[in-house]
Amino acid sequence: MAAVSIALVTLLLLPIHRTEGAEASLPIRLNTVGYLPGAEKQASIALPGTNFTVIRRSDGATVFQGKITGPIWDPQTRERLYTADFSKLKQPGDYQLEVPGLARSAPFHVAADVYREPFYVVMRGFYLWRCGTAVSATYQGTTFAHDICHTNDAWLDYVGGGHTQKDGTKGWHDAGDYNKYVVNAGITVGSLFRAWEDFGPQIQTVRLDLPESGGALPDFLAEIKWEMDWVLTMQAPDGSVYHKLSTIHFGNFIPPEAETTDRYFTPWGSEATADFVAMTAQAARIFRPYDPAFADRCLQAAQLSYRFLQAHPEYHQADQAGFTTGLYEINVPNHRLNGAPQNRLWAAAELWETTGSPDVLHDLEARVKTVHGQVSLDFDWDETKDLGLLTYLFSERSGRDPALVKLVRKNLLATADKIVQDGQHDAYARPLGSRYYWGDNGGVARQAIILIAADRATRHKISWFSSRSVYRDTCLDALNHLFGRNYYGRSFVTGLGFQPPMHPHDRRDMGEYLNHPWPGYLVGGANPKATDWHDQQSDFRTNEIALNWNSALVYALAIFLANGAGTS
Repeated sequence: MAAVSIALVTLLLLPIHRTEGAEASLPIRLNTVGYLPGAEKQASIALPGTNFTVIRRSDGATVFQGKITGPIWDPQTRERLYTADFSKLKQPGDYQLEVPGLARSAPFHVAADVYREPFYVVMRGFYLWRCGTAVSATYQGTTFAHDICHTNDAWLDYVGGGHTQKDGTKGWHDAGDYNKYVVNAGITVGSLFRAWEDFGPQIQTVRLDLPESGGALPDFLAEIKWEMDWVLTMQAPDGSVYHKLSTIHFGNFIPPEAETTDRYFTPWGSEATADFVAMTAQAARIFRPYDPAFADRCLQAAQLSYRFLQAHPEYHQADQAGFTTGLYEINVPNHRLNGAPQNRLWAAAELWETTGSPDVLHDLEARVKTVHGQVSLDFDWDETKDLGLLTYLFSERSGRDPALVKLVRKNLLATADKIVQDGQHDAYARPLGSRYYWGDNGGVARQAIILIAADRATRHKISWFSSRSVYRDTCLDALNHLFGRNYYGRSFVTGLGFQPPMHPHDRRDMGEYLNHPWPGYLVGGANPKATDWHDQQSDFRTNEIALNWNSALVYALAIFLANGAGTS
């Protein structure tokens, strides 16, 4: 990571391009956080040239020289881009890439643990998102803190309880606002639990410096438990699950402790209830070695809500009349097959994996057949079936239909291969290719979940995570893009890399934090075009932060935590 002073000095050396209505773009675009020693290392260059050099920053010595190739036409940015490949540079150190007489890149680092600090910072972002408590953390000389907030969560007026309170404290603030939404919690917690189940040993090596550090729970799980404690409060006595806990309208840009507007539970919905089942069922097995009582509580909650769903097979959309905060509603015509299977399939998969119930397996496999075992190319809070399909595919329980397992595996590999191809055909090696939409940076990071599943499915059980593959290289391409190999040549994560976002859409960023944004947050990204990103607080369309995007980035970073599991 470059210090601010170094970044400013370096910027003076670089010619800057600007497209109408867009942020300034730098001509040499590479991963400004850095590279693993054995990884492929490429930069995209928006200027014609013949040769390039890599310079060691400590003494200015040339450590690598190469030929520039290209150009490649990028229809998204309408640029002719050239490529500098410096993959043979493996020596750890701090460097810059230079096209003699034309431009010099942002600084970058080469090291086996290059993603350890970013993982720490991004995961610490969840701690700083905590609701119902005071938080404080110091990063790069600035202390980020707020006082205890939202202690009155929440009122039951809209769910038939009259003007009475029910405990709805804890959890994480969802995004750039302070509300809490079960559906977005679903994909967030599901992705984090997936990271734990895939990479738990290396995740445990990172101390997160939480108030709970040193306790019975690993730090990573302690942070997720803060969210799960709130999730459990969203269950109604009959097993239905309230859709969200929210103010009626979005609040102002004020500190969370200053937001004292009444907050309410909203009526239940099918997707919230199904996501609740999946989260609590998964938590029941993951927390059991550390906190059996909490695991039991989660399992009982999951089974109650699953029975409710079985008794209400129809799709039920949450009634959010009168609320103008986030909807998180599924597009029913696109997703309803026997009662919103995107969420119910995931719910059945996690409950079966935890309990081994034959009845739940029957339900699960019926849903897998309904969607033809199809693994989606890109998924988010509204398409959680991929998480369920992966749980089903990699389960070690007996009783699965071998033909169905084979079908899911075939579809997984086909989808992962398409992601690889999209990256290979993109001028910036972006795994999402030409797809740009609200929160597409989260989509770029989330491709790693499918890619690593394919990597795992094609290798021996013990060694699948231990060496390079095209799938893992494509995961690195996703990180390269998010940290600077993009049209802007800048990092999309606050506090990390070169020229990171300074004005995200985050209600905490005011006063003393106006020019020191809270660190560790992935902004949504260019939308609807590759050249349409604005580092402006008011531009929630491209510059908001959100739980689901950060959880995807946590997963992508966890792959490469240095202890033999990353590309080296």
